[in-house]
Amino acid sequence: MKLKKSIQLGKLKIIVFFFLLLLNKNIFSAEQIYEGNFIELKVLDKISSKNYKIKIKIGEEKKFKNISIKPLKCKNSKFDDNPEIIAYLQVKDLKNIGNNEVFVFNGWTFSSSPSINTFDHPVYDLWLVKCIN
Repeated sequence: MKLKKSIQLGKLKIIVFFFLLLLNKNIFSAEQIYEGNFIELKVLDKISSKNYKIKIKIGEEKKFKNISIKPLKCKNSKFDDNPEIIAYLQVKDLKNIGNNEVFVFNGWTFSSSPSINTFDHPVYDLWLVKCIN
């Protein structure tokens, strides 16, 4: 009789353990990363030495002077005190009208380390500032 109760209690403990593990995983995944609906970028015009802050909706293309910027994803991690902000951007140079299919920049950019995947343009520099819900 004691053996049956021990087995049942062991099964119940295993079920509770997996339930708590699943619940804990969902809580942490919801807190660690969230996707924004808007992106905020800082643009430096190297010729005039002026900084601009621009806000773009995710999935929409915005023309800024001679470039076109289209953010496809933006994510913030809320896990630590200094969250990492990453975004996937596509940037076209509008002066090169003959070649519309080629992007000047097409990839992920990081707010804490913009030098990992650099945006290389003779006139403009881009920096990711934040994702906005």
